[in-house]
Amino acid sequence: MELDFGPAVRDFRDELRDWLAEHLVGEFAEHRGVGGPTDGAAWEVRLAWDRELAAGNWLGVGWPQEYGGRGLGLLEEIVFEYEYARANAPYRATGNALDLLGPMLLKMGSEAQRKRFLPPILSVEELWGQGFSEPGAGSDLASVRTRAERDGGGGTSFEDASVSGTSRPTGVENGGEWVVNGQKVWTSFGIHADWLYVLTRTDPDSRRHKGLTMLLVPADQPGVEIRPIRNLAGQDEFAEVFLSDARTDADMVVGEVGQGWRTAMATLGIERGTTLLPQQLTFEREAEALIGLARERGALDDPMLRRRIVDAWISVRIMRTTNLRTIAELTAGRTPGPQATTAKLYASTRHQQLGHLAMELAGPAGQIVGEDYGLDTRQRSFLLSLAETIYGGSSEIQRNIIGEQLLGLPKEPRP
Repeated sequence: MELDFGPAVRDFRDELRDWLAEHLVGEFAEHRGVGGPTDGAAWEVRLAWDRELAAGNWLGVGWPQEYGGRGLGLLEEIVFEYEYARANAPYRATGNALDLLGPMLLKMGSEAQRKRFLPPILSVEELWGQGFSEPGAGSDLASVRTRAERDGGGGTSFEDASVSGTSRPTGVENGGEWVVNGQKVWTSFGIHADWLYVLTRTDPDSRRHKGLTMLLVPADQPGVEIRPIRNLAGQDEFAEVFLSDARTDADMVVGEVGQGWRTAMATLGIERGTTLLPQQLTFEREAEALIGLARERGALDDPMLRRRIVDAWISVRIMRTTNLRTIAELTAGRTPGPQATTAKLYASTRHQQLGHLAMELAGPAGQIVGEDYGLDTRQRSFLLSLAETIYGGSSEIQRNIIGEQLLGLPKEPRP
């Protein structure tokens, strides 16, 4: 796949291509394409690669220069993600902070938070984990029960917080700390995290979306216990986090006290709007490998299999068209259309179907693993794809959003 974003960014594109050709060598080249949003493979190599990117000032190309970024525009950011995926470079170990937390702080954080946290993200000195999902509050994020209470420095007025219009949370000027109790689960790369951004309930009398607050919590303290969760691929990139009187300073609120739902939705909007282009290129490579495997096994002679293979090929072209539409809208300053809402659901379900077909074509060999549960690329991709219809918003929730918000259907009854 080849895209030309025009003369305005051609020099930037050529500079990036030259840098990748010069630096994506040796051990880094041996790990092309390794890793993913839920794939902790080759962690140390990927971390070293992130530091190589940081030394070349390639992390946060769109972030302001005062925080360590290049201060470039949205089009350059899109070109970077496209060329990075095109080169099949290792998946960035710091993706959580770069793709989610950093943009959230730039949009909703205080100036003090931006100065404190953004430079260490870009220099790969601090790693972050997302504390959103809980047992019983995964896709239904509004049901979170993790509590945060103020200890010292006076209380917080939730009414004032919602109308203050300031960049500092109401009550922060009085000092003190937040004390956090609860449990989070499915924290990607949580065992490596130095900090967590945690959605908490700060108004004990609130329900659903109201009374939530986004807090930044240091992970290295007695009140935070992080336990790894091993997945089907034999990796422990997921973790569950137990918060027992964990503490963080009163000014570690992102946005406003009591308005954490707004902050969380902004974060998820960033996640769903910017990560599908690299995924699409990965899926295209897998589709080409599938066609190669089908030729090798003579599967193209079977009309039923041939139809499914063509359908898989078409699906990745649909993803490409969808992404191009969204990119065109973003670069024109418009809000992405309905296709951006349906993209996650389509990509996750179609990728699973692609993986199932690849394993079917591989036959009995696809069920044989190497020593110490050594998986090949096809097996690892298939197993990890099974989680794609759950994380980032389950397919059931995505269908509800499409039905209720795009099609105007009645809302699902709630107890």
